[in-house]
Amino acid sequence: MTVDDDFRVLDDPVEQQTFTQPCDVQGQALCESVLMVQGMYCAACADTVEGALAGRPGVVSAQVHAATRRLTVRWDPARTRVSDLARAVGDTGYRLLPMQQALSLSERLAETRRALWRLFVAGFCMMQVMMYAWPAYVTEPGDIPADIDQLLRWASWMLSLPVVMFASGPFFQSAWRDLRHGRIGMDTPVSIGILVTFVVSSAATFEPTGPWGAEVWFDSLTMFVFFLLGGRYLEFKARDRTAGALDALMNRLPEQCERQTPAGGFEAVSLKRLAVGDVVRVQVGQAFPGDGVVLSEGATVDEALLTGESHPVTRRRGDAVVAGSYNLTGPVLVRLDRLGRDTRFAQIVSLMERASTEKPRLARLADRIAAPFLVLVLLAAAVAGGYWWQIDPARALAVAVAVLIVTCPCALSLATPAAMLASAGALAGRGILVRRLQAFETLAAVDTVVFDKTGTLTQDRVVLREVIAAPGVCPDEALAWARPLSATSLHPVSRAITAAAGPDAGDAFAEVQDLPGRGLTRRDAQGQTWRLGSAAHAGLDEAALLAQGRSVADTPCAYLANDAGWVATFVMDEGVRDDARAAIDALHAAGLQTRLLSGDRRAAAERVARQLGMTQVVAEASPERKLAEVVALQDAGACLAMVGDGLNDGPVLARANASFALGHGAPLTQAQADFVVQSGRLGEVVQTLLHARRTMAIVRQNLWWAAGYNAVCVPLALVGWMPPWLAGLGMAASSLLVIGNALRLARLPLAPLSPVSR
Repeated sequence: MTVDDDFRVLDDPVEQQTFTQPCDVQGQALCESVLMVQGMYCAACADTVEGALAGRPGVVSAQVHAATRRLTVRWDPARTRVSDLARAVGDTGYRLLPMQQALSLSERLAETRRALWRLFVAGFCMMQVMMYAWPAYVTEPGDIPADIDQLLRWASWMLSLPVVMFASGPFFQSAWRDLRHGRIGMDTPVSIGILVTFVVSSAATFEPTGPWGAEVWFDSLTMFVFFLLGGRYLEFKARDRTAGALDALMNRLPEQCERQTPAGGFEAVSLKRLAVGDVVRVQVGQAFPGDGVVLSEGATVDEALLTGESHPVTRRRGDAVVAGSYNLTGPVLVRLDRLGRDTRFAQIVSLMERASTEKPRLARLADRIAAPFLVLVLLAAAVAGGYWWQIDPARALAVAVAVLIVTCPCALSLATPAAMLASAGALAGRGILVRRLQAFETLAAVDTVVFDKTGTLTQDRVVLREVIAAPGVCPDEALAWARPLSATSLHPVSRAITAAAGPDAGDAFAEVQDLPGRGLTRRDAQGQTWRLGSAAHAGLDEAALLAQGRSVADTPCAYLANDAGWVATFVMDEGVRDDARAAIDALHAAGLQTRLLSGDRRAAAERVARQLGMTQVVAEASPERKLAEVVALQDAGACLAMVGDGLNDGPVLARANASFALGHGAPLTQAQADFVVQSGRLGEVVQTLLHARRTMAIVRQNLWWAAGYNAVCVPLALVGWMPPWLAGLGMAASSLLVIGNALRLARLPLAPLSPVSR
């Protein structure tokens, strides 16, 4: 298959389903594609790819994330095609691939194999060159005969050729791409250093009495390339691990699966060829390719990505399973009801892709600093070389090359995105989706957490709090008499009474009459009429019941009555989430203020606040007032995070500095939140906040290291105390340390709910 064929494949509508989706921007019908850029190494590469697409007909926007090598491009299908965009990027020396293909095992092995071959060639030649250079270091001038000395130089030159021509290829290719587009990339000073060192050393080898003298630098050259390639290889593996958690989650669907044929057999088909209604057989350890219904007797399923719950769950015949969850026991037959973008998994992937392609503010600032910084690097190297040429021409080249190499701002550009991606991957593994990487920076600075009440601090259902029974009637008897009525209704109050009564409290009667908005009525075997519902439906005077202590004010109540009159009052309450009190206490211990912002009645809101130890409550708030309260807090200097159920809190979630949406429906219905907690557990909100603080601490450490490294090493290079090989080692070690420091966030388990200092 030719390169042009590769480009044309990207225009296939079936192929595009995996990486392109329609979007509407200001009434304009566009497409948004997320692709992997092969051949990228640094932030300058990202700028090159963005520059190749910016301004092209039909391209609305293009953004590349250097750490994940992902391109997000919005384009007009009426004016351009994906193949045209891929060809434009290909002209700059990079290659666009769908992520599933780019992350496939074959692609990863090929990329790793090429990197290892270059590293092997550089390392082998370096050892040989060092062996030939060693006599010059341990002998006095004149001890080695001139012909032997020249033979050693020629041998070193021959061994340096494959290092320059093959092992250094990625540096030259990247530098040439940048120069062709009028840019100075991070590989430009490195390439100049390699070429200048090789050319001058070659000139000294061919003509020792020439203007460049007899000094050769083949040992420093090969050592520098080896250290740089070794650091880049380790950096590549570390960056692969940094984004690996996200990649593994977003690419867990199988490439093909077994579809049942009309004859009852099975055939292997591509995931793209499946249709709604197909029956597939999912093997052990394989992910379900779509949302569907179990046709087998049962299945044990891992739904950690979707729920954040690590314990396997059992699905029986007729139960639903979701795409992206894993089958853990035995082959399972599933009828597919939803595929592709219609699945919950696709919605989750969309959120994660947006996060992984976003450039945080600190990363954009570092990228902007990197470009002019590289120009200053070239000028500094030229000035240093010129200065030393007047003092000691033999050392001028070494100083200039060391300055070129040691000041490369790779670590600066990687400091922020590496840490934030590692954190996003760790949180995604717990079912917490990060929509914006920038939100880590904001969340770490939050001093106030504002909670919605219903569905956030409380359950999305009512529970029976108390039974007030007539004299001579115990609460259990009242529940037993109420259950035959409540069991026939799906009303939240009826369900709460049925749940409290238990399965053995009584039997439901089919002749129960349900009056919507009022209550339930039935006649028992003795001919007595029973009523369950509002006071009016039960024929009772609610004010009189309140005065007699038989009811509770400002609280939902259901009343049970018979022909003799009042029997019992069922006092309802919204069940506070089990982990709500622990989460609020942990936030207070962390030095944060908490507020309750609810549209419910004041008595209900204050009752929940008292249970949770919250003192600042705003109740009976309309959506407009909620938004006004948030704005007022921000105007007063508060940096706040809003926690809602993601269904009706859109305006305040969008306005808050950072925001959380809780619940399974949130990824599908709420596009305003920065973090989506799929398990709905409030403890995960606290964990995410603490993790954001750790993330920004790592980012600050990385930035300080990058700045301190340059502050120390640049003067050493300028005064001639840092040879080129040591500069290369320092540059590689600097980038590697930044990545390794960021990886602590991926390995570090989220802390338990405990006090932390701010």
